[in-house]
Amino acid sequence: MTDKTTTPFSRRSLLKGGVAVAGLAATARFSSFPTPAIAQEPVTLRYLSTAVNQSPGIAAKASEDLGITIEYIAVTTDDVAKRVITQPNSFDLVDTEYFALPKLLPSGNIMGLDANRIKLADKIASVLRNGTIGGKKVGMDGTAPAETLYLPSEKATEFAGEETGFLTLIPTTYNADTLGIRPDLIDGEVTSWASLLDPKFKGKAAILNIPSIGIMDAAMAIEARGDMTYGDKGNMTREEIDKTIAALIEAKRAGQFRAFWTDFNESVNLMASGEVVIQSMWSPAITAVRTQGIECRYQPLAEGYRAWASGFGLPPAIGEREKDAAYEFINWFLSGWAGAHLAKQGYYTAVLDTTKEAMEPYEWAYWFEGKPAEQDIMSPGGQLLEKAGATRDGGSYEERMGKVACWNAVMDENIYMIRKWNEFIAA
Repeated sequence: MTDKTTTPFSRRSLLKGGVAVAGLAATARFSSFPTPAIAQEPVTLRYLSTAVNQSPGIAAKASEDLGITIEYIAVTTDDVAKRVITQPNSFDLVDTEYFALPKLLPSGNIMGLDANRIKLADKIASVLRNGTIGGKKVGMDGTAPAETLYLPSEKATEFAGEETGFLTLIPTTYNADTLGIRPDLIDGEVTSWASLLDPKFKGKAAILNIPSIGIMDAAMAIEARGDMTYGDKGNMTREEIDKTIAALIEAKRAGQFRAFWTDFNESVNLMASGEVVIQSMWSPAITAVRTQGIECRYQPLAEGYRAWASGFGLPPAIGEREKDAAYEFINWFLSGWAGAHLAKQGYYTAVLDTTKEAMEPYEWAYWFEGKPAEQDIMSPGGQLLEKAGATRDGGSYEERMGKVACWNAVMDENIYMIRKWNEFIAA
């Protein structure tokens, strides 16, 4: 991101700056209204996101159920943000992460979504609405969705400090990320993020080369190793950034890292080939490796998880027909089928009740309750993922999301951090 496409606003000032719309009763705020009917003529939604969230199965099902054509536009995580800021007329629907919102909102290119048009808005998972699991707070380092979910009005460019009738994004998927490992190629147990920097894995480790996320994985490892304690791993001071990058450069020059990946498929190939045995990884990549018949584990670690969440947003320039279609698609997305489809690759979904209704009981028990699989577990594409008797890495939904330590974020010192990260990659 250049200086022109990175907001100069402070993330903290944005989070504190909005004043919530007062006097909206909960029943009015989240009441269900019929989505306006779409004209008989087919409508196409240009859907901008990373390739990971773009499922041909979801596009086909939406076309079958709604008569809406989904036209996927696949770009990298950073390019999603660039495109929202510089080309807001080039898409109708964006699926982006909450951590990008402090960059996107000041541009005026993300409009507030009317909660009255989202039938299940009041059913969105509590970890996204208020940062709790089972009534207990999770870690809030970084840019937590609960801090960036609401706007005071449709055209606001600052966040609201409390629940309102307008949402920045309608949540789609989220997860608790950790390190992926090849247990068949590793001696002993991996129990800490510190293992990412352990010389034992010299030349066999890899880290994610998306600066704002990769540096948080590094911080988890550095803090776990006992080198330093961060005030907020998602919003480091310059001194903390300098120390983190210095530790990474030291590890790189010692030959610790085999690769620095930015593409989902790249991470799959590194792990499946055995070139890498421990690395930053995403849940669908674990699924992709396992469906090749290769042992791969999403390792629970003592220090907890780095979480993220993504959601649907709309550009203010969207046409009325496309806007109506987008609301209809979003409501359909939350109604169960899409959530169940994505849950089978390890994602969590915004509305748990509808996802549960759309899954077989044994599937829900495996993915969300941490119970041994009563039958073979299949991927969304129908490939064998786990044999009967297996349990999900990390356990149940509450066990995994309840141990979130931090959330993906954009720091106040984002420009400085990116410059220092690039020094690390070039070192």
